[in-house]
Amino acid sequence: MSGHSKWATTKHKKAAVDAKRGKTFTKLIREMTVAARIGGGDPEANPRLRMVIAKAKEVNMPADNMKRAIQKGTGELSGVVYEETTYEGYGPGGVALLLDIMTDNKNRTVSEVRHTLGKNGGNMAENGAVSWLFDRRGLIVIPKEGVDESELMDLSLEAGAEDLLSDDPSHFDVVTPVSDFETVNQAIVDANLKSSFSEVTFIPQTTVKLEGKQAEQMLRLMDELEDNDDIQNVYANFDISDEEMEKIAG
Repeated sequence: MSGHSKWATTKHKKAAVDAKRGKTFTKLIREMTVAARIGGGDPEANPRLRMVIAKAKEVNMPADNMKRAIQKGTGELSGVVYEETTYEGYGPGGVALLLDIMTDNKNRTVSEVRHTLGKNGGNMAENGAVSWLFDRRGLIVIPKEGVDESELMDLSLEAGAEDLLSDDPSHFDVVTPVSDFETVNQAIVDANLKSSFSEVTFIPQTTVKLEGKQAEQMLRLMDELEDNDDIQNVYANFDISDEEMEKIAG
């Protein structure tokens, strides 16, 4: 859990929002188009579309961009057809990797992913090799400052959360079943609590501790994978200490 949680909170701090906004928009537009194609263009009747619209609003995506993405998905506008798949692999030190892929050219994407992994101490894996190490859950990360743990625990569990983790000194991790993620997240919003990260994700069952060169390689690999427009999400089970993170960032 700690490996994913550290990355979840760190990746939002390590680059200026404006520097990443173009790629963020690209990934969200693809997700919105596919969600609308599969489940229809009405967010009230399409939970997947509803979640991606919420993410798009968080990064101030213009309404026209969202409308066009949805219309491409429903067929009202012509557009590229994207295929969804999952790649599995290993990073430095045997770290397990799951990659959500959304592409219009699988041959190009698998070649690029294989190259990125290879030059950063990793490699591709067969389907099923590492996916069993992850559980699909909702994850809501809430900074601890000014938050009462017992009140957050009562609020979260009553709304349907599975657990509240407080191991990290800076934040709480609210873990939910996928089916109850939206309800729990809304309960937290209604209580005027602010989260630094919230989404349905894959949480590792165990983590691999990395230090020194392997830690640096791992973070560089994550950066390069997330910079690939065809990779929607990257999940990994590494654990890098805050001190090591600061040293690498410095």
